[in-house]
Amino acid sequence: MKRFTIPCDFNGVKYPFHVYIGEPHPQRHPLQHQAWWLSTIRGGTIPQEVMDSFERLHKIALENNVSFEELCVYALGTAAAEDGQELKVENVEQ
Repeated sequence: MKRFTIPCDFNGVKYPFHVYIGEPHPQRHPLQHQAWWLSTIRGGTIPQEVMDSFERLHKIALENNVSFEELCVYALGTAAAEDGQELKVENVEQ
């Protein structure tokens, strides 16, 4: 499992929030439960473009029979490098 930090919206204010990526159920959005929890319990939202990006990566992983977790590390690391940023990804023990 990997931990990514993304900016989430809390009443118009962006704060960093950790999301955890593993191998989600094939027919579920990879952030479905975390987005629900963030909204219901903490009153925040994951930006739609982040939700869409993870959904696209999940679809690509399924179509190509590759690890969703590793695809996220690769794709998001590549995107961050193109923007001149460093992607911070942490391994999380289960």
